[in-house]
Amino acid sequence: MNSEKHPYVTCEDYTVSNQKFDLLYNAQYSMLETFPKPTGEELASYYESSDYISHTDSKETLTDKLYQTIKRVALKNKLNLLNSFQTEEKKVLDVGCGTGEFLLTCKNNGWNVVGVEPNKNARELAISKLNENNAPKIVSELQDISLQQFDVITLWHVLEHVPDLNSYIYKLKSLLKPNGVLVIAVPNYKSYDAVYYKQFWAAFDVPRHLWHFSKKSIQLIFSEFDMKVETTLPMKFDSFYVSLLSEKYKTGKSNFIKAFFIGFVSNLKALSSKEYSSLIYILKNI
Repeated sequence: MNSEKHPYVTCEDYTVSNQKFDLLYNAQYSMLETFPKPTGEELASYYESSDYISHTDSKETLTDKLYQTIKRVALKNKLNLLNSFQTEEKKVLDVGCGTGEFLLTCKNNGWNVVGVEPNKNARELAISKLNENNAPKIVSELQDISLQQFDVITLWHVLEHVPDLNSYIYKLKSLLKPNGVLVIAVPNYKSYDAVYYKQFWAAFDVPRHLWHFSKKSIQLIFSEFDMKVETTLPMKFDSFYVSLLSEKYKTGKSNFIKAFFIGFVSNLKALSSKEYSSLIYILKNI
C-alpha cells in the first residue's frame, strides 16, 4: 500500500482516547489511511470501551436500542443475501463475528458456520449463544483456520480494522472455494454524510478504522489478488445511524431530527451517485 500520500483531514477518537489522528489520501488506491497507525497491544487498547457497541449486546441508551433494532433488520437482509448464492455445502466463515448474532441466524437457517472474533469478551458472548454439543468453532484469529475452504466468507465492517491488508486478503482468498463468494461491507468516505460531517463523521472511527475505502479502492486492491467486484449493494440504514453519532460528535447532542434528515439526504443523493454511507461488495475469483 505504498504510494504518495497527502493530508486529507484530522479526526478525533471520540470513543476511547480523545487523541487526534490524521487521515492521509493515498492517490494510487483512492483511499484514506489513518496516521499514525497503532499496532499490537496499543491497537487493542482502543477497543476497550463499553461504548464500542459491536462487542456488546447493550440496550441501555436510546442509541443502543436503535443500533440493536437496525441490527435485527440487517440480520434478515444478510441472511437473504447468503441464501441467494449458489453453494455446495452452505458453509460460511464470518470474520469479525462480534457477539455472534449473524452466526446464530445462519446456523438456525441451515448453514454450517465458523467465526473469527479477536475481542475476548465478544467472542465469549458468541460462544455462549451457540453453546451446544455441536457448537460451531469460533477462533480469535483468521490464521487459526486452516485445511478447510468456505462457500461464502463475510466481513461485515471488518476490513477497515485489518493492520496488514495484503496478507489478510491473501489468507481470505486461500480459505475461499474456487467458485466461492467473498462479501465485504465497509464505510464509504465518498458518501454525502461523510462529506457533510467531515472530521466528525463517525464512520472514520479513528484509530480503530485504519483504512477508509472508496468503490475504486476496493476494485483496485482486490484486482491485485485476481478477484473481481461482481455486485455492489447499499446499506441504507447506515447513513441514519452514522449521522446520529456524527451529530453527537459535532454538537455534543443527539439531534435525531437533523441526523435523520442528513441520513435521508445521503440516501437520496446516492440513488444517482451510488455513493451510499456503507457499501457491500460481492467478490469472486477471476
